[in-house]
Amino acid sequence: MSAPKGSEIPTRIGRLPDSVAARAITPRVLQGYEVLSFSSFKEKTEGPVDDTARWDAEPVHELLAEARRRFTSTAPTSSDAWLSPRLHYTLRLTRAEASDTGLWNFLALCLAPDFVQWRWGRGESGREVGQAARFSGRWDLQCFSRLWWAAELFRDGKNYGPVELACGNQDILNTVMRQEMIQHRPAAQALLRLHRGAVRTGRDVNAAASVANAAGATLVYEAMAPDELQDAEALREWILSAGDDSAIQYDTLPQGPNDGSVPHGAAETLTAWFEKLFEDAPVRGKNRARDAGAPGLGIDQPGSVA
Repeated sequence: MSAPKGSEIPTRIGRLPDSVAARAITPRVLQGYEVLSFSSFKEKTEGPVDDTARWDAEPVHELLAEARRRFTSTAPTSSDAWLSPRLHYTLRLTRAEASDTGLWNFLALCLAPDFVQWRWGRGESGREVGQAARFSGRWDLQCFSRLWWAAELFRDGKNYGPVELACGNQDILNTVMRQEMIQHRPAAQALLRLHRGAVRTGRDVNAAASVANAAGATLVYEAMAPDELQDAEALREWILSAGDDSAIQYDTLPQGPNDGSVPHGAAETLTAWFEKLFEDAPVRGKNRARDAGAPGLGIDQPGSVA
């Protein structure tokens, strides 16, 4: 599946208002009979907020094309763990900028609508997208927003390793990422370290996160396991250096902003607490005795894909 022949590819990433996006996502688009293109929206888009290289569209376009090439013979869900850290590295944003739905509308409807159909396509044609939100919608549902935010919330400073683990587990991407606890960096890292004892599968992690989220709030986590203030200047320099760094290497993980790692002791404190909470947590569809020999879900292991 590809964009219509001769369709125009934008050179810069801008924004597409929600009202325009909503009108464009027709039943024919969702059913896969029509693939949108930039030419349909050219006069309705807004330009980027500045003239820096970080808004160049080509690196993102090439990254998405590479993801499709690499995962063409596997389930599209497999691409999430590979793409998330690389999308975050390539598309350098502040959190405020990443909260703008117009940006994600632009990526999904103007730059890469064919990618959205490939990733979320289903049905006999393999092109039917079940939810309009995959094109334009809530941050944790939209095709590209969910991956960028997963990388932002689960990275350990410049280390994207935990992001691969989180995005290789669809329970984390689909459910856990929406929980308030993930806003606290040590809590996010602790959740991914629950590989000792009984926490093994995606459903286990989901259940552990649910009880941990219900048992505390960000203030509780901060009191138990204080985080350190991130280096805002280092983040700013990394964002503005887009285009100055060497080209992204597809076969190795890039390095994110060097704005400070999560305190190890804080993550370990919460890991131990979450393990105790999990002992009595209900796990959907699981018989613990039957699954006692299941392999662990470690920080250096790929997660299961549900």
